[in-house]
Amino acid sequence: MNLQAPERIANYIAGDLQAPINGKYIDNINPATGLVYSQTPDSDAKDVEEAVGAAKAAFPTWSTTPQEERFKILNRIAELIDQNLDALALAETNDNGKPLWLSKKVDIPRASSNFRFFATGLMHVSTESHSMEDKAINYTLRQPIGVVGCISPWNLPLYLFTWKLAPALAAGNCVVAKPSEVTPMTGYLLSVICREAGLPAGVLNIIHGTGPDCGAAIVAHPEIKAVSFTGSTRAGKDIAATAAPMFKKLSLELGGKNPNIIFADCDWDKMMRTTLQSSFANQGQICLCGSRVLVEESIYEKFKAEFIERARKLTVGDPLDENTRQGAVVSKMHFDKVMACIDLAKQEGGKILLGGNAVKGSGRTEKGYFIEPTIVEGLGPTCRTNMEEIFGPVVTLQSFKTEDEAMAMANTSDYGLSATIWTQDVSRANRVAAKVHSGIIWVNCWLLRDLRTPFGGFKNSGVGREGGWEAMRFFTEPKNVCIEL
Repeated sequence: MNLQAPERIANYIAGDLQAPINGKYIDNINPATGLVYSQTPDSDAKDVEEAVGAAKAAFPTWSTTPQEERFKILNRIAELIDQNLDALALAETNDNGKPLWLSKKVDIPRASSNFRFFATGLMHVSTESHSMEDKAINYTLRQPIGVVGCISPWNLPLYLFTWKLAPALAAGNCVVAKPSEVTPMTGYLLSVICREAGLPAGVLNIIHGTGPDCGAAIVAHPEIKAVSFTGSTRAGKDIAATAAPMFKKLSLELGGKNPNIIFADCDWDKMMRTTLQSSFANQGQICLCGSRVLVEESIYEKFKAEFIERARKLTVGDPLDENTRQGAVVSKMHFDKVMACIDLAKQEGGKILLGGNAVKGSGRTEKGYFIEPTIVEGLGPTCRTNMEEIFGPVVTLQSFKTEDEAMAMANTSDYGLSATIWTQDVSRANRVAAKVHSGIIWVNCWLLRDLRTPFGGFKNSGVGREGGWEAMRFFTEPKNVCIEL
């Protein structure tokens, strides 16, 4: 097959690619150029209604399709993603602004891995049984929920989209899904791939549109029994307010303000390389980025000098240039937000050690949305800059004297998604990992993921867990059967 990005994206409903019912479209802007390069449907409740109808019609057959047949289809989707890596990576870069090499190296391969992991996993799902001595045997059936909703964000468009779709489909559900309207192209191309792979009509329906018109209709639809959402904490609150009174299952993976805790006994070179990556990867637009760097006082000045020097060498520019290390932020709206956050840091008394400015592109990127890697010092742990998610290439530096002080600073945030700990002391690593209020802890590494493990955060970072068997469990309902002997 030959995947090509169209000038006008289509919805994917009941196995067909079709225009939105209302005939309305939204401009899709390449953030590196600031120019419109395609249009995406501005769908609403009518399109969602049609998609739900198609999903309901497909569910009885898909939910009873033999596991081996579901495996073959989902694995075929993974194969087609691999075969079309270049086209998918270019579409993601044009949508998102990230460097093309990063899309090829990380995002698209991980999207393929998601389908391959859950395709394989569904073949090895087992049920639990419990014997009550000579009285009875209990066993648990895990059955698909029915029609489920999956809503994904713009920062890792295909990777996070497939992370939701693959377990939902593997478990036997039918899906009504919405990618971000800011980065819709890879979601559309996935529609084409699913048709080619032989996914039955109606099993997966992909609707494009805004959160208020399209996403809200998915959440509120009474026939959609579960919703998996990744995005902002504000949107997560709105979704919970709608879904909770309807007793829908909810998985909400929301924001992060993650601490990177560096002790003096760390592996210096590895820590420095990884901290640079965890601070500025994807222009800081990853919910797992370490945006608060906490450094033990005895090495603080040394760390600061080297960190600034390394960050200064990060090339900001055209995402299609293989030498670029920082591309464009995702949109003009987000560009304005990040720049406003930098201004706020200054107002709060922060000292800009590096960056803090927009970067003017040249040639085709003259109108792009570029921001320098920015490092801020001198702010307390409870200021807005250290409490609110910026989601851009902006990090703050703070020093600590004791382990207890580091824990107090790390746990001040209302978020609790992830944390990174750098130390060669095994006892300290285990002690600090247990004390940090985050759902994901990395010790002497970052973004090292095993798909078998749960993924999610504490506090305002969300509820529920994605990834691995936790995702498979979320997309099923347990039923206990008790047989008296």
